[in-house]
Amino acid sequence: MQVSPVTTETKRPLTLRDVSEASGVSEMTVSRVLRNRGDVSDATRTRVLAAAKELGYVPNKIAGALASSRVNLVAVIIPSLSNMVFPEVLTGINQVLEDTELQPVVGVTDYLPEKEEKVLYEMLSWRPSGVIIAGLEHTEAARAMLDSAGIPVVEIMDTDGKPVDAMVGISHRRAGREMAQAILKAGYQHIGFMGTKMPLDHRARKRFEGFTEVLGKHGIEIEDREFYSGGSALAKGREMTKAMLDRSPELDFLYYSNDMIGAGGLLYLLEQGIDVPGQIGLAGFNNVELLQGLPRKLATMDACRLEIGRKAAEIIAAQLADPNTEIETRITLTPKISYGDTLKRR
Repeated sequence: MQVSPVTTETKRPLTLRDVSEASGVSEMTVSRVLRNRGDVSDATRTRVLAAAKELGYVPNKIAGALASSRVNLVAVIIPSLSNMVFPEVLTGINQVLEDTELQPVVGVTDYLPEKEEKVLYEMLSWRPSGVIIAGLEHTEAARAMLDSAGIPVVEIMDTDGKPVDAMVGISHRRAGREMAQAILKAGYQHIGFMGTKMPLDHRARKRFEGFTEVLGKHGIEIEDREFYSGGSALAKGREMTKAMLDRSPELDFLYYSNDMIGAGGLLYLLEQGIDVPGQIGLAGFNNVELLQGLPRKLATMDACRLEIGRKAAEIIAAQLADPNTEIETRITLTPKISYGDTLKRR
C-alpha cells in the first residue's frame, strides 16, 4: 500500500455573499434567483446563475437552517448498484460509519457525467457532512461543486489522476500492465480484448491502456477487440466471445474488462469443448465472489473494494472529528493477480 501524508485544511462552504460578490448584485437578489422567486430581470438572473455555477455554489435546502449547518449524512455517489463491485464498497463504508453518528446516503449516476452532476447538485443541497464519489473524472461544474463544498471529499476506486481533495483506490493502468506481463510470461501471443462501458468507464479504459502499453513494448498488438456499451452480463460474455472467435479463431488468450463477461466467455468455451487454459487462456477483473462456483476458477485481479470503502469512510470520519488532523489522504492499494484455472503459470 502506497500513501502520501497530507495535512488537511479547514474548509469554508460558499455562501450567498460569495455569489453576490461574484455577480455584482445583492444577496437578496441572489436568493430570489436561486429560489426562482421575485421579479428579477433575465439579464440579472443569467449573471447570477452563471456566477453560482462557476463558483460551484449549491443552495441550501434545509429549511430555516444556517448556510453553514450540516446534517449527519455522507453522500456516496457511485455509477451502478447492479454492478456487483459497488455493494462491497458500500459495505466497507458502512462498517466504518456505523460506529459514528454519520449515515451514508447513496446516489447512482449510471456512468453518465451529466447525471453525476445532477445527483451531486441535489445531494450537496442537503448539506451532507462529506462526499465519497467514484472516479476522478467529472464535468467542470461537478468538480467546481466538489472543490467549493467546504466538506471532506474522497474520490474512490482510481488513483491515476489528481483528486479534488482525497482519493483511495488502485492504479488501473498498473493493473492492466501487470495482467499483460502475466499473460506474456505464460507464453500467450494472440490476444483479444472485450470490454463493457469503455466510452464511459474511465477505469476500464485505463486498464486497457496499461495492458496495451506492455504488449506494445513486447512487439505484440491486440489482434481483435470488442466494446460493449451495456451492462456486465454472462449472456453478453458468451455472445461477445463467440463473435470474436468466429472472426479470429487464431486467438489464444481473451482478456475481459470484468469477471461477469469473462465468466460468460468461460462457459461458452467449455461448452465448445475448448481446452482452457491450454488452447485458450482467459482473465477478467474484480474477483467477484459470486463466480467462485464456476466449473473453472477464472483468472482475475482483486480491486480491493472492501478496503477502499473502509479507507474512504475513515478519512471522512477523521476529518470531521478534527479538521486540522494530519491524515493520509492519498491512498493507493495494491491488488494481486489470482491465476485461477484459466491462466497458465510459468
